[in-house]
Amino acid sequence: MNTMLRKTVHAFAGFAFAGGALLGPTTAALASPAHEAPATAAPATVAVAQVKTDKPAPKPGMDKLSPHGVQGQQSSVKLNDEQTKNAKAIIEATKKSGMDERAAVVAIATSLQESKLDNLGHLGDMNDHDSLGLFQQRPSSGWGSAEQITNPEYSTKAFLSGLKNVEGWKDMPLTDAAQAVQVSAYPDHYAQWETQAANLVADHWNS
Repeated sequence: MNTMLRKTVHAFAGFAFAGGALLGPTTAALASPAHEAPATAAPATVAVAQVKTDKPAPKPGMDKLSPHGVQGQQSSVKLNDEQTKNAKAIIEATKKSGMDERAAVVAIATSLQESKLDNLGHLGDMNDHDSLGLFQQRPSSGWGSAEQITNPEYSTKAFLSGLKNVEGWKDMPLTDAAQAVQVSAYPDHYAQWETQAANLVADHWNS
């Protein structure tokens, strides 16, 4: 009986060992992590600096600003911030009126003669009749109200409207074009401001 038991135990043990050998690799394979392909590195991002290539527009040339040259001895005044602001306002109003750099030169030269680019109110006993503003326009002559003609944009557009109605103004010397609008007692005095007016337009037309 003991002999038979030992044979049975040995036989069962052998079967279990054989089964373990058969099942072992499969179980091990299931337990082991699957082989993974190496991760592909993300492509490097190269930062490209944006280089600004826009260049400021060139200044208008003297062929546009003073196509007929300047006449006579030239004058100039040192401008403060307010006067420079008024010159820029004349240039901007000229653009809004659809007129060119030469018109702006005529307008600024006219204002330099009339008010030295100061937006003048009524000067009391020193006032020339009821003349006001950058161009010394008169309400009594139909240029507009006192409030209107002391507005730089309005007064410039009013001057330019008159200039447009001067036939051939582009072919005239500056002082003749200005005088045709202003009808001044000193018709030749506008000429002396052409160089400074042209320089102001050159500096600020594209700024």
